[in-house]
Amino acid sequence: MKIVELNEKSRQNVLENLLKRSPAQYEEYSAVVAEILENVRINKDKALFEYTEKFDKVSITKDTIRITQEEIEEAYSQVEPSLIDVIRKAIKNIEDYHVKQKRYSWFDTTENGSIMGQKITPISAVGVYVPGGTAAYPSSVLMNVVPARVAGVERIAMTTPPQKNGKVYPVTLVAANEAGVTEIYKVGGAQAIGALAFGTESIKKVDKIVGPGNIYVALAKKAVYGFVSIDSLAGPSEILVLADETANTKYVAADLLSQAEHDELASAILVTTSRQLAEEVSVEVDRQASKLSRREIIEKSLDNYGYIIIARDMADAIDIANDIASEHLEIMTRDPFMIMTKIKNAGAIFIGDYSSEPLGDYMAGSNHILPTNGTAKFFSPLGVDDFVKKSSIIAYSKEALEPMYKDIMSFAEHEGLTAHAAAAGIRFNQ
Repeated sequence: MKIVELNEKSRQNVLENLLKRSPAQYEEYSAVVAEILENVRINKDKALFEYTEKFDKVSITKDTIRITQEEIEEAYSQVEPSLIDVIRKAIKNIEDYHVKQKRYSWFDTTENGSIMGQKITPISAVGVYVPGGTAAYPSSVLMNVVPARVAGVERIAMTTPPQKNGKVYPVTLVAANEAGVTEIYKVGGAQAIGALAFGTESIKKVDKIVGPGNIYVALAKKAVYGFVSIDSLAGPSEILVLADETANTKYVAADLLSQAEHDELASAILVTTSRQLAEEVSVEVDRQASKLSRREIIEKSLDNYGYIIIARDMADAIDIANDIASEHLEIMTRDPFMIMTKIKNAGAIFIGDYSSEPLGDYMAGSNHILPTNGTAKFFSPLGVDDFVKKSSIIAYSKEALEPMYKDIMSFAEHEGLTAHAAAAGIRFNQ
């Protein structure tokens, strides 16, 4: 990993390099995505079937696009009971965490007869995109679906690309069924996003689309925003470890590698005040990486987006951590809770030696769908709030309105909106 001294030039170089990984940097794919979406919007199922044949080499029809109960039962027979038990434990933890996020409608009344409030309503239909590719990620199924179910979403439609044999990964189906998905479709890519956004003969339109995917999926979600809501544009995974001389070298190295193995665009960064730790971690990363199954991916990731940054003091270390606004931020310092209070920008904060990032990925219960590419400066982890909408409630009596109707008229007339003014004044013969 590259060891760099923190100064203004290196700070700028790091930030600029990390931004290259943003989905917004890949607009050259937008024309292809737009063509796919338009084809799905116009030709519906026909386009879905053709794209699935073209990209996934699988033939599907209106009779086979939707996963059947028999296929789900078959999946259960192919997944180890011990893994099903782990999935159920994870669901329980995710439910327990997210149920605390629930907010409820509220109403305030006054003696003069006014009622002000906010009505909380679950989104009616949500689409969840689950990647296929070379691996199955049942944990991401749980993280997208369980908060939606806790929020009260009635219809949760999942799309995922089929394997070459026309089937969906058994563990993905089991996770979806356990989490509470109501319907599952064998279709992936930008065409799946189009189906969820516009609707086809087989897949009804949803109101919001969530879930990670490749660059085509990310750009498709960006393109359909406005027709539907979306969660965010997910970029490659990232971790930042903030450490001082008390940190455990082996733990730091292992946690950096846990994110570098995701893909070649993942970033893994150590920010430390200790040159000795920096040098020891660099050696330890190489030692541990040599034994890992995804070594080639890890090496490319670390070559391009791996950094060990040596800061002058902890104040500077905290500043660069807030500038980077990492998806995952681990704090391994003498007083990690004090450091945590000074962190403004991070998707998830892991405190202490035994709060490793994979704990959040799988079992802690917090959501692992997190803001990336610096968007933790203004985005939050996926949660229950993402699956509800809020309506303002206003109810005034004549007695409550009378003291302010002239103010309303004045405001409206100042803006040149005489019909607004009239609507307030007419109730008092003005």
